[in-house]
Amino acid sequence: MKAAIRNEYCTPDQLEIGRIALPRPGDDEILVKVKATTVNRTDCGVLTGKPWAIRLFTGLFKPVRPITGTDFAGIVVDKGNNVDQFQIGDHAYGFFDQGLSSHAEYLAVSTKKAVLRKPENVTFEQAAASLEGAHYAFYFLKDLKLNAGDRILINGGTGAIGNAALQLLKHINVRVTVTCETEFIEVLKSQGAERVIDYQKEDFTTINDQFDHIFDAVGKSSFGKCKPLLKSKGIYISSELGKNWQNPVLALLSPFMPGKKVKFPFPYSIKRSMKFIDELVVNEGFTPLIDRRYRLEDIEKAYEYVLSGQKKGNVVLAFD
Repeated sequence: MKAAIRNEYCTPDQLEIGRIALPRPGDDEILVKVKATTVNRTDCGVLTGKPWAIRLFTGLFKPVRPITGTDFAGIVVDKGNNVDQFQIGDHAYGFFDQGLSSHAEYLAVSTKKAVLRKPENVTFEQAAASLEGAHYAFYFLKDLKLNAGDRILINGGTGAIGNAALQLLKHINVRVTVTCETEFIEVLKSQGAERVIDYQKEDFTTINDQFDHIFDAVGKSSFGKCKPLLKSKGIYISSELGKNWQNPVLALLSPFMPGKKVKFPFPYSIKRSMKFIDELVVNEGFTPLIDRRYRLEDIEKAYEYVLSGQKKGNVVLAFD
Protein backbone atom coordinates (compact mmCIF):
# COMPACT_ATOMS: atom_id res chain seq x y z
CA MET A 1 0.00 0.00 0.00
CA LYS A 2 1.02 3.64 -0.40
CA ALA A 3 1.66 5.78 2.68
CA ALA A 4 3.26 9.08 3.74
CA ILE A 5 6.44 8.11 5.59
CA ARG A 6 9.28 9.74 7.50
CA ASN A 7 11.60 8.26 10.12
CA GLU A 8 12.71 11.55 11.67
CA TYR A 9 10.90 14.74 12.61
CA CYS A 10 11.00 16.79 9.45
CA THR A 11 9.53 19.44 7.17
CA PRO A 12 6.89 18.65 4.50
CA ASP A 13 9.43 18.43 1.68
CA GLN A 14 11.13 15.53 3.46
CA LEU A 15 7.94 13.47 3.70
CA GLU A 16 7.97 10.60 1.20
CA ILE A 17 5.22 8.58 -0.43
CA GLY A 18 6.38 4.98 -0.21
CA ARG A 19 5.03 1.46 -0.59
CA ILE A 20 4.85 -0.73 2.49
CA ALA A 21 3.18 -3.98 3.48
CA LEU A 22 -0.52 -3.98 4.27
CA PRO A 23 -1.00 -3.97 8.07
CA ARG A 24 -2.63 -7.01 9.66
CA PRO A 25 -5.26 -6.28 12.34
CA GLY A 26 -4.60 -7.49 15.87
CA ASP A 27 -7.26 -9.20 17.97
CA ASP A 28 -8.82 -5.87 19.03
CA GLU A 29 -8.25 -4.02 15.77
CA ILE A 30 -10.04 -3.31 12.53
CA LEU A 31 -8.37 -2.90 9.16
CA VAL A 32 -9.76 0.13 7.36
CA LYS A 33 -9.50 1.11 3.72
CA VAL A 34 -9.07 4.86 4.09
CA LYS A 35 -11.44 6.97 2.02
CA ALA A 36 -10.60 10.36 3.55
CA THR A 37 -8.32 11.90 6.15
CA THR A 38 -7.15 15.45 6.86
CA VAL A 39 -3.94 17.41 7.27
CA ASN A 40 -4.43 19.56 10.35
CA ARG A 41 -2.57 21.57 12.97
CA THR A 42 -2.07 18.48 15.12
CA ASP A 43 -0.55 16.65 12.15
CA CYS A 44 1.90 19.53 11.67
CA GLY A 45 3.08 19.16 15.25
CA VAL A 46 3.44 15.39 14.87
CA LEU A 47 5.37 15.86 11.60
CA THR A 48 7.82 18.49 12.82
CA GLY A 49 8.04 17.60 16.51
CA LYS A 50 7.26 21.23 17.38
CA PRO A 51 6.48 22.52 19.92
CA TRP A 52 8.91 20.22 21.71
CA ALA A 53 6.30 19.25 24.32
CA ILE A 54 4.50 17.15 21.71
CA ARG A 55 7.47 14.76 21.67
CA LEU A 56 6.50 13.54 25.13
CA PHE A 57 3.61 11.80 23.38
CA THR A 58 4.93 11.10 19.87
CA GLY A 59 8.55 10.11 20.56
CA LEU A 60 11.30 12.09 22.25
CA PHE A 61 14.08 11.80 19.64
CA LYS A 62 12.22 10.38 16.65
CA PRO A 63 8.57 9.67 15.87
CA VAL A 64 7.15 6.42 17.21
CA ARG A 65 4.94 6.13 14.11
CA PRO A 66 6.71 6.55 10.75
CA ILE A 67 3.38 7.14 8.95
CA THR A 68 1.69 10.48 9.60
CA GLY A 69 -2.04 11.18 10.08
CA THR A 70 -4.34 11.54 13.09
CA ASP A 71 -7.88 11.06 11.74
CA PHE A 72 -9.69 8.95 9.16
CA ALA A 73 -12.94 7.82 7.63
CA GLY A 74 -13.16 4.60 5.65
CA ILE A 75 -14.48 1.10 5.14
CA VAL A 76 -13.76 -1.89 7.42
CA VAL A 77 -12.19 -4.64 5.29
CA ASP A 78 -10.93 -7.00 8.01
CA LYS A 79 -11.14 -7.35 11.79
CA GLY A 80 -9.53 -9.09 14.72
CA ASN A 81 -10.94 -12.07 16.61
CA ASN A 82 -12.18 -9.97 19.57
CA VAL A 83 -13.99 -7.31 17.53
CA ASP A 84 -17.79 -7.49 17.79
CA GLN A 85 -18.86 -3.85 17.35
CA PHE A 86 -17.74 -3.64 13.70
CA GLN A 87 -18.45 -5.89 10.76
CA ILE A 88 -16.65 -6.08 7.43
CA GLY A 89 -18.19 -3.47 5.15
CA ASP A 90 -19.07 -1.05 7.97
CA HIS A 91 -18.08 2.59 7.57
CA ALA A 92 -15.92 3.85 10.44
CA TYR A 93 -14.20 7.06 11.48
CA GLY A 94 -11.90 8.10 14.28
CA PHE A 95 -9.24 10.41 15.71
CA PHE A 96 -6.18 10.11 17.95
CA ASP A 97 -4.04 13.19 18.53
CA GLN A 98 -0.81 11.24 19.02
CA GLY A 99 -1.14 9.60 15.61
CA LEU A 100 -3.09 6.89 13.80
CA SER A 101 -0.86 6.41 10.72
CA SER A 102 -3.87 7.42 8.65
CA HIS A 103 -2.06 9.14 5.78
CA ALA A 104 -2.09 5.80 4.01
CA GLU A 105 -4.35 3.67 1.86
CA TYR A 106 -5.07 1.32 4.80
CA LEU A 107 -4.71 1.49 8.57
CA ALA A 108 -5.13 -0.92 11.46
CA VAL A 109 -6.71 0.75 14.48
CA SER A 110 -7.74 -0.53 17.89
CA THR A 111 -11.47 -0.42 18.61
CA LYS A 112 -10.50 0.63 22.14
CA LYS A 113 -9.57 4.05 20.74
CA ALA A 114 -12.02 6.79 19.68
CA VAL A 115 -13.48 4.93 16.70
CA LEU A 116 -17.18 4.89 15.80
CA ARG A 117 -19.44 3.98 12.91
CA LYS A 118 -19.59 6.84 10.44
CA PRO A 119 -22.96 8.63 10.44
CA GLU A 120 -24.92 7.76 7.31
CA ASN A 121 -25.90 11.37 6.62
CA VAL A 122 -22.35 12.61 5.90
CA THR A 123 -19.67 11.80 3.34
CA PHE A 124 -16.32 10.23 4.21
CA GLU A 125 -14.68 13.63 3.73
CA GLN A 126 -17.13 15.37 6.08
CA ALA A 127 -16.72 12.63 8.69
CA ALA A 128 -12.91 12.85 8.69
CA ALA A 129 -13.07 16.66 8.84
CA SER A 130 -15.48 16.71 11.77
CA LEU A 131 -13.09 15.44 14.44
CA GLU A 132 -9.79 17.24 15.13
CA GLY A 133 -10.98 20.85 15.29
CA ALA A 134 -14.23 19.98 17.07
CA HIS A 135 -12.36 17.89 19.66
CA TYR A 136 -10.27 20.86 20.73
CA ALA A 137 -13.22 23.26 20.53
CA PHE A 138 -15.24 20.97 22.79
CA TYR A 139 -12.67 21.02 25.59
CA PHE A 140 -11.72 24.69 25.28
CA LEU A 141 -15.40 25.71 25.56
CA LYS A 142 -16.21 23.15 28.24
CA ASP A 143 -13.67 24.75 30.55
CA LEU A 144 -15.44 28.13 30.30
CA LYS A 145 -18.65 26.90 31.98
CA LEU A 146 -20.78 28.98 29.61
CA ASN A 147 -24.30 30.15 30.33
CA ALA A 148 -27.09 31.12 27.95
CA GLY A 149 -26.76 34.80 27.08
CA ASP A 150 -22.99 34.98 27.66
CA ARG A 151 -21.06 36.96 25.07
CA ILE A 152 -17.96 35.39 23.53
CA LEU A 153 -15.59 36.58 20.83
CA ILE A 154 -13.89 33.95 18.67
CA ASN A 155 -10.76 35.10 16.88
CA GLY A 156 -10.59 32.91 13.77
CA GLY A 157 -14.12 31.85 12.87
CA THR A 158 -13.07 30.01 9.71
CA GLY A 159 -10.36 27.81 11.21
CA ALA A 160 -11.17 24.18 12.00
CA ILE A 161 -11.26 24.88 15.74
CA GLY A 162 -12.93 28.30 15.58
CA ASN A 163 -15.62 27.23 13.13
CA ALA A 164 -16.40 24.13 15.17
CA ALA A 165 -16.63 26.33 18.29
CA LEU A 166 -19.09 28.66 16.56
CA GLN A 167 -21.34 25.77 15.59
CA LEU A 168 -21.15 24.16 19.04
CA LEU A 169 -22.03 27.43 20.76
CA LYS A 170 -25.27 27.98 18.86
CA HIS A 171 -26.76 24.99 20.71
CA ILE A 172 -26.46 26.72 24.10
CA ASN A 173 -27.74 30.16 23.05
CA VAL A 174 -24.47 32.00 23.57
CA ARG A 175 -24.06 35.32 21.75
CA VAL A 176 -21.08 34.94 19.45
CA THR A 177 -18.91 37.52 17.70
CA VAL A 178 -16.32 36.13 15.29
CA THR A 179 -13.50 37.41 13.11
CA CYS A 180 -12.98 36.29 9.52
CA GLU A 181 -12.15 37.53 6.03
CA THR A 182 -14.70 39.27 3.84
CA GLU A 183 -15.75 36.27 1.73
CA PHE A 184 -16.92 34.23 4.75
CA ILE A 185 -19.04 36.84 6.54
CA GLU A 186 -22.40 35.51 5.34
CA VAL A 187 -21.33 31.89 5.91
CA LEU A 188 -20.56 32.56 9.56
CA LYS A 189 -23.76 34.50 10.07
CA SER A 190 -25.69 31.52 8.72
CA GLN A 191 -23.86 29.33 11.24
CA GLY A 192 -25.05 31.41 14.18
CA ALA A 193 -22.68 34.37 14.55
CA GLU A 194 -24.42 37.46 15.96
CA ARG A 195 -21.67 39.76 14.73
CA VAL A 196 -18.84 39.21 12.25
CA ILE A 197 -15.72 41.37 12.20
CA ASP A 198 -13.82 41.49 8.91
CA TYR A 199 -10.19 41.33 10.06
CA GLN A 200 -9.07 42.54 6.64
CA LYS A 201 -10.73 45.88 7.40
CA GLU A 202 -10.73 46.13 11.20
CA ASP A 203 -8.51 45.04 14.10
CA PHE A 204 -10.86 43.32 16.55
CA THR A 205 -8.74 44.37 19.53
CA THR A 206 -9.63 48.04 18.88
CA ILE A 207 -13.44 47.71 18.87
CA ASN A 208 -15.53 49.35 21.58
CA ASP A 209 -17.19 46.30 23.13
CA GLN A 210 -16.99 43.92 26.11
CA PHE A 211 -17.19 40.13 26.32
CA ASP A 212 -17.48 37.49 29.02
CA HIS A 213 -14.98 35.32 27.17
CA ILE A 214 -12.49 35.60 24.32
CA PHE A 215 -11.38 32.45 22.51
CA ASP A 216 -8.31 33.00 20.36
CA ALA A 217 -8.91 29.94 18.18
CA VAL A 218 -5.98 30.67 15.87
CA GLY A 219 -3.59 31.65 18.65
CA LYS A 220 -2.40 34.83 16.91
CA SER A 221 -3.38 37.38 19.56
CA SER A 222 -2.55 37.59 23.28
CA PHE A 223 -4.10 38.17 26.68
CA GLY A 224 -2.51 41.61 26.82
CA LYS A 225 -4.13 42.71 23.57
CA CYS A 226 -7.51 41.19 24.40
CA LYS A 227 -7.70 42.24 28.05
CA PRO A 228 -9.43 45.60 27.37
CA LEU A 229 -12.27 43.73 25.64
CA LEU A 230 -12.97 41.48 28.61
CA LYS A 231 -15.53 42.23 31.29
CA SER A 232 -14.27 42.57 34.87
CA LYS A 233 -14.28 38.80 35.44
CA GLY A 234 -13.76 37.83 31.80
CA ILE A 235 -11.68 34.86 30.65
CA TYR A 236 -9.19 34.58 27.79
CA ILE A 237 -8.41 31.21 26.18
CA SER A 238 -5.98 30.50 23.35
CA SER A 239 -5.42 27.41 21.23
CA GLU A 240 -1.66 28.08 21.19
CA LEU A 241 1.05 28.28 23.84
CA GLY A 242 1.81 31.90 22.97
CA LYS A 243 5.12 33.74 22.95
CA ASN A 244 7.53 32.21 25.49
CA TRP A 245 4.74 29.80 26.53
CA GLN A 246 2.96 32.72 28.15
CA ASN A 247 -0.55 31.25 27.97
CA PRO A 248 -0.03 28.17 30.20
CA VAL A 249 2.14 30.28 32.52
CA LEU A 250 -0.58 32.94 32.84
CA ALA A 251 -3.17 30.19 33.37
CA LEU A 252 -1.15 28.87 36.31
CA LEU A 253 -0.90 32.35 37.79
CA SER A 254 -4.54 33.30 37.17
CA PRO A 255 -5.99 31.79 40.38
CA PHE A 256 -3.84 34.28 42.28
CA MET A 257 -4.75 37.23 40.04
CA PRO A 258 -7.79 39.46 40.65
CA GLY A 259 -10.27 40.17 37.89
CA LYS A 260 -9.66 39.01 34.33
CA LYS A 261 -8.03 35.62 33.90
CA VAL A 262 -6.40 33.21 31.46
CA LYS A 263 -7.28 29.55 31.09
CA PHE A 264 -5.34 26.99 29.11
CA PRO A 265 -7.36 23.75 29.00
CA PHE A 266 -5.73 20.44 28.14
CA PRO A 267 -8.06 18.20 26.12
CA TYR A 268 -8.18 14.67 27.46
CA SER A 269 -10.73 11.93 26.61
CA ILE A 270 -11.17 11.83 22.84
CA LYS A 271 -13.89 9.19 23.30
CA ARG A 272 -15.94 11.71 25.29
CA SER A 273 -15.60 14.55 22.80
CA MET A 274 -16.15 12.23 19.84
CA LYS A 275 -19.39 10.89 21.30
CA PHE A 276 -20.63 14.48 21.62
CA ILE A 277 -19.47 15.38 18.10
CA ASP A 278 -21.01 12.22 16.65
CA GLU A 279 -24.42 13.08 18.12
CA LEU A 280 -24.24 16.57 16.64
CA VAL A 281 -23.27 15.24 13.21
CA VAL A 282 -26.06 12.64 13.25
CA ASN A 283 -28.60 15.33 14.15
CA GLU A 284 -27.17 17.76 11.55
CA GLY A 285 -26.05 20.15 14.27
CA PHE A 286 -22.49 20.40 13.00
CA THR A 287 -21.11 20.48 9.46
CA PRO A 288 -17.32 20.91 9.16
CA LEU A 289 -16.03 23.61 6.87
CA ILE A 290 -13.84 22.12 4.12
CA ASP A 291 -11.30 24.33 2.36
CA ARG A 292 -9.13 22.31 -0.02
CA ARG A 293 -8.81 18.72 -1.19
CA TYR A 294 -5.54 16.99 -2.10
CA ARG A 295 -4.40 13.54 -3.22
CA LEU A 296 -1.98 11.55 -1.08
CA GLU A 297 0.70 12.21 -3.70
CA ASP A 298 0.32 15.95 -3.05
CA ILE A 299 0.58 15.72 0.74
CA GLU A 300 3.63 18.02 0.77
CA LYS A 301 1.49 20.81 -0.70
CA ALA A 302 -1.26 20.08 1.84
CA TYR A 303 1.15 20.39 4.77
CA GLU A 304 2.70 23.56 3.38
CA TYR A 305 -0.75 25.12 3.03
CA VAL A 306 -1.75 24.24 6.60
CA LEU A 307 1.59 25.50 7.95
CA SER A 308 1.07 28.79 6.09
CA GLY A 309 -1.71 29.61 8.55
CA GLN A 310 -4.05 30.53 5.70
CA LYS A 311 -6.38 27.52 5.65
CA LYS A 312 -10.11 27.98 6.14
CA GLY A 313 -11.66 25.07 7.96
CA ASN A 314 -10.24 21.69 7.01
CA VAL A 315 -7.78 20.39 4.43
CA VAL A 316 -8.79 16.93 3.21
CA LEU A 317 -6.79 14.09 1.67
CA ALA A 318 -9.17 12.13 -0.56
CA PHE A 319 -8.67 8.53 -1.70
CA ASP A 320 -10.41 6.60 -4.46
